[in-house]
Amino acid sequence: MGYRFDDLTAASQNDWRDYIEHAFVCRLGDATLEEGAFRHYLQQDYLFLIHFARAYALAAYKSRDLGELRHAFEGMKTIVDVELGLHVEYCRGWGITEEDLARLPEARATMAYTRYVLDTGHRGDLLDLRVALAPCLVGYGEIARWLSGRATTVRGAANPYDAWIAMYESEAYQQAMADERAWLDARLAEVTPARFAQLTDVFRDATRLEIDFWQMGLDRAD
Repeated sequence: MGYRFDDLTAASQNDWRDYIEHAFVCRLGDATLEEGAFRHYLQQDYLFLIHFARAYALAAYKSRDLGELRHAFEGMKTIVDVELGLHVEYCRGWGITEEDLARLPEARATMAYTRYVLDTGHRGDLLDLRVALAPCLVGYGEIARWLSGRATTVRGAANPYDAWIAMYESEAYQQAMADERAWLDARLAEVTPARFAQLTDVFRDATRLEIDFWQMGLDRAD
């Protein structure tokens, strides 16, 4: 029996839990997160999306067949043509203009994670790249589900961050997460124990960098 995505999270369970249940996430769900922390996160997440699009361009280059090439193309196109526009509009509701976003300097945590993803993709193959991206793509969906099932999570108008939770618990995002998990499951089923150990290191490092991305918002607010 081969490996699955769940084996990656199990091998990195402490870091994965620290990421999913980070203080930033908990405060976001409790509606106690400082607005300055969320604004800083939103701005840096805009820059992250741009690098995410670059990662999909790299995925296209790394693709082995037409199906993988189409997946990479559609991913990049969705980010560039849809998600970035939606993010700009969402930021506007928090008093952040598109001009503000265009002038942003990258925080160290943003540079660390995005460059790690791109470097991993350059050095490795498509599986390395998508494992490095998994804490973001799969993790946000898992975080939304965790928050949704948590007794202390505040929903509706009483929580200014409810729209963020709703976005990642939406049917569309949850399906995208399920599709990515299925792709990873199929590829991980074919790897050797030695290769899985390499991928576990990639996943753990990427998860730790995502933890730093959450912490960046709290540190900025403080």
